[in-house]
Amino acid sequence: MEWLGGSLAFILFFLYDWNRVFWKKKWMNGFFSAGCVILTVIGGTFIADSAAAGLSARLLWLVPAAVSLWALLYALFFALPFDDTYRKEAEGHKVCRKGIYGKSRHPGLPAFFFCFLFLGLAAGERQLAQGMFFSVLNLLYGWYQDRIIFVREFSDYEEYRKEVPFLIPAGRKAIR
Repeated sequence: MEWLGGSLAFILFFLYDWNRVFWKKKWMNGFFSAGCVILTVIGGTFIADSAAAGLSARLLWLVPAAVSLWALLYALFFALPFDDTYRKEAEGHKVCRKGIYGKSRHPGLPAFFFCFLFLGLAAGERQLAQGMFFSVLNLLYGWYQDRIIFVREFSDYEEYRKEVPFLIPAGRKAIR
């Protein structure tokens, strides 16, 4: 069920962004939140599965998972101006270049990867495989935003892409 749920979450993310830029249908505005809820529930099942296995050293993986989750939440909801990012219509905005977004265009991608990596290590092989699958979907989602969505949403995104690396901070010159 988690495979299907995670896939559905990313379909909702893709549709949410497409809608923000192209369709602009109000009834689709909750798709991003719905996808986040689905992934949160899946993450909760990973934690429940690791707890159900009993006390073991695997539970220690929940500590770096929690740190990675904090980094993900920070990148998505606190390092960006919330209203401009999630509540206003997508058109002609300027890119946020402050803090972590001055070092990487998609700082949430590594945080997501490590969160699901550590949750999977705590929960078991099946969950680890699911977490890595979700991370691949997340990487595809980041590429989609970078190449299709953000160039239309932000008036200065092409310039930003030249100055800031996609994923791994490497000074000020972009990695292509």
